Amino acid sequence: MPSEKFRPVCEEQVYSSSLLRVSLATFEGPGGARFQRDIVRHPGAVIVVPVDEATREVVLVRQYRAPLDAELLEVPAGKRDVAGEPTEVTAARELEEEAGLRAGRLQLVGHFFNSPGFSDEESWCFLARDLQPVADSRQGIEEQHMTVERHRLGDVGAMVSRGEIVDAKTIVGLFLAQAALA
Repeated sequence: MPSEKFRPVCEEQVYSSSLLRVSLATFEGPGGARFQRDIVRHPGAVIVVPVDEATREVVLVRQYRAPLDAELLEVPAGKRDVAGEPTEVTAARELEEEAGLRAGRLQLVGHFFNSPGFSDEESWCFLARDLQPVADSRQGIEEQHMTVERHRLGDVGAMVSRGEIVDAKTIVGLFLAQAALA
């Protein structure tokens, strides 16, 4: 009798780096047919939407992204690269490193899978409030050259529509933060 579910059969790692692992995995589908998929294994990430509630502004960073050879306007974010570190600790660290801000309140407003068609990367989204300036600690050449910008929270929908914000995690994060603030 054929299985009514999909199931993994085996997975062979074909590449590994400090950021991710790439595997060729074999699965069995309902009815027993086998198929293969390339899978990117990622440690996960946090994204932080820092909102100044007094001015109704969101703090974004403009960062060079090598795969696109372009600078993108994004929320502060980073991968979960410290084993066992709670997501809210990672979020607080990334906010300080990239935007030079400490949040008095961090609220988990959602989580999502970035590109489940080929990757297991999962992101946890935090709304940061009661912001206080601190010294930043930017890591890597791209972060060292990023700029911090403030935009009216009410303007971000139009910025997405005009193509000024095109980063998916940023769009999702802004949507989740606006819903939490409503």
